[in-house]
Parts: sequence; C-alpha cells; structure tokens
Amino acid sequence: MAGVDPRRYELRTAVARLRRELALLPYELPDRAVADDELAALDAMVREGLPEVPRLRRSLLLIAGAVGSVSALSPALADVREGVERFGGPPGRG
Repeated sequence: MAGVDPRRYELRTAVARLRRELALLPYELPDRAVADDELAALDAMVREGLPEVPRLRRSLLLIAGAVGSVSALSPALADVREGVERFGGPPGRG
C-alpha cells in the first residue's frame, strides 16, 4: 500500500468494525441513526483525503454519545477514538 497514509487505513478499518458491531446488536438504540450517519461521514472524510481534525472529533463525540453506553461496543469505539487521535492527538486541556 505504497503512498497510503496508515492513519487513514487504520481509522477506516476501525470505523468498519464499529459499523459491523453496531449492525449486529440484537436491539435498537435510540440514537443509532446518528451513529450510522457519523460513521459514514467519518469513512467518507478519510476516504477522500486528509480530514479536518475538528470535524473528526465532532463526529467522534456524536458517535460516543450515541453508542457509548453499550459496553459491547466499547473496544470498537476505543479503536475509532484512537484512530481519530492519530490525526492530531487528543484535544488540549486548559
């Protein structure tokens, strides 16, 4: 995969995993549409090139708010968070 930014590949892989696991949940989440939309937006941003870090973080917050209470999704959500942080690190404090 010469010339491919590994951060983009890793984030797309993490997004795909969370989308699969979300689809396999045996029950419906109230904010599932929000999570689905933002996961699709994340994938599109990364697929199209170098994404804007603030937009990545906004999507991550919306996804976390929508699925963060589902413990079965925690590992996949953590992978998405780590993928987003590779583009600019966690937001600064202070």
